[in-house]
Formats: sequence, structure tokens, C-alpha cells
Amino acid sequence: MAVNYSAKEEADGHPSGGVGVPGGGAVGGGGGAGAVKTRKPDNTAFKQQRLPAWQPILTAGTVLPAFFIIGLIFIPIGIGIFVTSNNIREYEIDYTGTEPSSPCNKCLNVSWDSTPPCTCTINFTLEHSFESNVFMYYGLSNFYQNHRRYVKSRDDSQLNGDNSSLLNPSKECEPYRTNEDKPIAPCGAIANSMFNDTLELYRIDNDTRTPITLIKKGIAWWTDKNVKFRNPTGDGNNLTALFQGTTKPVNWPKPVYMLDSEPDNNGFINEDFIVWMRTAALPTFRKLYRLIERKNSFQPTLQAGKYSLDIAYNYPVHSFDGRKRMILSTISWMGGKNPFLGIAYITVGSICFFLGVVLLFIHHKYGNRNTSADIPN
Repeated sequence: MAVNYSAKEEADGHPSGGVGVPGGGAVGGGGGAGAVKTRKPDNTAFKQQRLPAWQPILTAGTVLPAFFIIGLIFIPIGIGIFVTSNNIREYEIDYTGTEPSSPCNKCLNVSWDSTPPCTCTINFTLEHSFESNVFMYYGLSNFYQNHRRYVKSRDDSQLNGDNSSLLNPSKECEPYRTNEDKPIAPCGAIANSMFNDTLELYRIDNDTRTPITLIKKGIAWWTDKNVKFRNPTGDGNNLTALFQGTTKPVNWPKPVYMLDSEPDNNGFINEDFIVWMRTAALPTFRKLYRLIERKNSFQPTLQAGKYSLDIAYNYPVHSFDGRKRMILSTISWMGGKNPFLGIAYITVGSICFFLGVVLLFIHHKYGNRNTSADIPN
């Protein structure tokens, strides 16, 4: 019996020769149909697991300093973030009106098309002044803007000013796609449920009410205002003609081209509308409503004292057990008031520092002990 042998082919795991049998020639030679097959991987660094690797050796000299360094870094950062968050002024008013003593209780069962709208006034006192710019938010609770069908119920092409989508909205907007055989602009459930309460703030000084200037521009993201939302192409000064052939959403009291008297804040580029269309991830959320700018550096934006909030109560929430709030807040370099991040840093840093102390004690007490047994002579 003859054996064909090749050292290179054996190293590669692919013998090309065959085994000779008496009277039958070589079996598996020449790549014939009876070739011997092998499942041995190729002789490469990857397939033979010979790639270079690095594995850290954890010792007391490397682990203990790491715990202490993490603790000494995280704890001061957490304290700084927590103190900064607590220095943010915030005042919140719940004006849902579920309590019988609330001035807005008379408006609790208001409907979308109430004419004239129900109005109520809530008086409150600021114990501390608001020094920097003040942001006024409206807040809603138990409102699930993250529902799958709700989130997709919009037509981004229509909102971006596409004329064909204006008259032929996407089917994703159903059942708020058409009304009375006319396309709805803007279509969809998100736009149909737009928040439409009107909030006005007054300072009370010696029984005299002085209105606080509320800025309605600059509350939306720049990319939303200038990129994602655009009015239909055409004569920008005549929105009535641009939206001809469309109808308003079912729950809106007026069409989209009458949201504001200023052309650069009307139609699809109205900033109140843009803010509402950016859906919230949680059922309890707040959205920016107005800005109160500081006039000079010698006086606070909102002085401590008495104020009143006038509300045109148009938005019904009682049917789904929701709640409505008005929030006044300042901000810092880290944004709005949120103590969670500071508490998280302090907690992680404290745990690491504590573990470092415990492991240092264990290492000092047991690490140098000779554990080898004495060998008797």
C-alpha cells in the first residue's frame, strides 16, 4: 500500500494525495468525487485562536486605588450637581380644578368647543425672587403621547410644506385625515389634541395688576423651526390662499393659518404648535410655553411678592383623569431642576469609597499572612 504525503498540506489540514488500494488506484486523489474531506480549521491565527490578547491581573495594588479614585472623583461631582440643581428656582401650580375649593373647578367639565372659553384666576405668592431668565412651562399628567398609534399619526411631508401632501395626507393620519371630504391640515391625532389653554401672568402691587411680558418666540428647537416645519410653498404672506381646500382639525377652534397674527409665527411654523408636535416619552411631562427675559442686572426677573395667573381653560383633561400644571423655573448650566443625577453620582462614589475601605482592611489583615504549610522533616 502506498501513501502520498505532503508536509505542507498536512499542516494546512488539506491532504491532496490519496491512498492507493490494490487494483483500484488511488482513493481520493486528484480531487475526484471520492476526495477525503476534513473538518480541521485552517491553520491561521484567528481560526486556531492564536491572536494576541491582554488580560489584566487584578491585584490589591491596582484594584484598591481604582475604588478610591472613583469615589474621590464621583462624590465631589455629585455634590456640585446636586447643589446646582437645588439652587434652581421652581414654582408649580396645579390648576386642574378637581378640588371644590379651586377657582378652576367651574371649568372642570369644559369641552373642546366651549364658546366663550371658561376662565379662572389663581392668586399665588413667590417667597423668593427669580433672578435669571424664567421659563414658563405647561405640564400634563396621565397623557400618553408615547402610544404607538398616537406617535405615528402625523404626516411629516405635509408639515414640511409639501403641497401634494397638503391636499392628500398620509393614511397614517386616520381617522384624522379628512373631515367633510376635505383634507385636514395638519392631519393626525397629535395635531388634533394640541394644547390650547391660554396663560397670562400678572404681578399684584398695592391691588394693582401689572402684566408680565411673556415671549412666545424662541421656545422651539432651531432645527424644528427652520428645517422640519415649513408652510406650503407659494405666497407666504397669504396663508389663507396657501391652505385653501383644507379644513382645520376636528378639535381646533380655528384653522392653522389663524394661530398667530405674525406671519413668521403662523401656520405650520407656529412655535406653540411645533413644541406640541415633539411628543413626550413619559405620561407626565412638561413643555415650554413662554419665556420671561431679565430686563436688567440690577433687578430680578420676578420679584418676591404676590402674583395672579389668568387661565383661559380650553383643554379638557378630566375625562381621562389627567392633570394640568403651570411651572415657573430658572435653569443652570446643566438645564432644569433634576436632583437625580447628583444623587446618582454621590451614591456610586460613596459605594466605591466604602468598598475600597473594606477591601483595604481585608488586605491589611489577611493579605500578608503566610498560608503555606510547614513541611515536617
